[in-house]
Amino acid sequence: MSRAFVREGDGESDPGELPELPISEHPNYVTPRGMMLLRSRLNDAIKRVQALDGAVAEEAVGARLERAHIQREMRWLQARILGAITIAPERQPSDRVAFGARVEVVDDAGHEHRYRIVGEDEADPEHGLISWVSPLARALHGARVGDSVVWKRPAGDTNVEVLAIEYG
Repeated sequence: MSRAFVREGDGESDPGELPELPISEHPNYVTPRGMMLLRSRLNDAIKRVQALDGAVAEEAVGARLERAHIQREMRWLQARILGAITIAPERQPSDRVAFGARVEVVDDAGHEHRYRIVGEDEADPEHGLISWVSPLARALHGARVGDSVVWKRPAGDTNVEVLAIEYG
């Protein structure tokens, strides 16, 4: 029989073939808020899977694929939660920059910025939440008020001076 008459797949991936989401090689340090966000995301994923259970027959292929994506996300979230190490900000050194710190800095151009050093999953640079493994957080780690550190950036290195450190 000619291959022209053999039915090929319909373009939908087999849900069993989805690659797992990558897990960071770094320890999963989280703030208490970060842990709450991970658990909330997992609960939302569980609700989304439950909502798909009522899919009608004509939506079965799409629902199976969507369910596979959500279940993959759930496995990733469960792994992140199981491996999480919650760091309480009040247990950090108040006079040095460490995980969980809110840091106010001024750069070479005189612009002031506020950042909070958080876990990888909680990071949102547009809102001042930077991952503890980011170049800026690594540069700031251990600094005290008045210290100047070099922030190695793709756009070029810049100096930032620590103006304030707070936790909580």
